[in-house]
Amino acid sequence: MAGFGLAILASRKLEREGVKLEGEFLGAPYDFRPPTLDRIRERCWNPDDPRLFTPHIFGWGWSVNLYTLARRLRLLP
Repeated sequence: MAGFGLAILASRKLEREGVKLEGEFLGAPYDFRPPTLDRIRERCWNPDDPRLFTPHIFGWGWSVNLYTLARRLRLLP
């Protein structure tokens, strides 16, 4: 958990220095901006996004849109 906090502090410093904290590398998305509640909702539980895999909330790779997963498993109408 301490490593995550240090990564957040480092990302804030890099952002102040003008380093790009979101984008794509080797075909996978990355986002090293500090997480927000809106971004967590947008990527983990988004009824408006049909994608199952969305960019990570923080880090490199993908997260799962749990709403889309529940729809595909027919757990939601």
